[in-house]
Amino acid sequence: MNFLRRRLSDSSFVANLPNGYMTDLQRPDSSTSSPASPAMERRHPQPLAASFSSPGSSLFSSFSSAMKQTSQAPSGLMEPPGPSTPVVQRPRILLVIDDAHTDWAKYFHGKKVNGEIEIRVEQAEFSELNLAAYVTGGCMVDMQVVRNGTKVVRSFKPDFILVRQHAYSMALGEDYRSLVIGLQYGGLPAVNSLYSVYNFCSKPWVFSQLIKIFHSLGPEKFPLVEQTFFPNHKPMFPSLVIGSERPSLTSKTRSKSSIRSQ
Repeated sequence: MNFLRRRLSDSSFVANLPNGYMTDLQRPDSSTSSPASPAMERRHPQPLAASFSSPGSSLFSSFSSAMKQTSQAPSGLMEPPGPSTPVVQRPRILLVIDDAHTDWAKYFHGKKVNGEIEIRVEQAEFSELNLAAYVTGGCMVDMQVVRNGTKVVRSFKPDFILVRQHAYSMALGEDYRSLVIGLQYGGLPAVNSLYSVYNFCSKPWVFSQLIKIFHSLGPEKFPLVEQTFFPNHKPMFPSLVIGSERPSLTSKTRSKSSIRSQ
């Protein structure tokens, strides 16, 4: 302000100014001479956007208009966002241990777990299986079957097991309890449970469980056919057999002879 005062007080500076310049400066400002009434302010509003203009604001307006034109472009020039690709989960493998007389694959055809996950059926007998079980890796099963005259060899990790075959038989080479132990070692769920499958490999063991129920509920609620268990073929002394005496060969012969004589 002091600089302007000094310049305006200089006569040579004022003489060089254009004609009428000082007259415009000395003219009173209408905006500051008297306060405008509220009615006049409402009648003549002055928008802020029109009174202020800068390169930044003009650039933003240009960019906004360009974005509007892009959004209003024809649909043929813009690729619509495609639908999200669903996550395809691997099918769950059901191992059915049964003979070939029943085709279990047709019973599970088209079935899905929770309506989403497909079921793949692998069917074989105990004699056609081999496995390796791990503490943290589950159970890996090798299957060698003959289908329509063709030998099929597969390796897979089952997710569930359906047991429909006895795991133990008195016939030579039909003791598959080691496979049941391996499946249990791998922690595979099964129906019936592998615990029950292994217990049913021994009929006397199952009958011993029935005896517990017999003593718990009583003979009226849980009748049981009385049996006698011998661990081996060695003969027993008659005095050790409780409740009855072992018949001798002479008594059998006498009873037969008496029947014939009658």
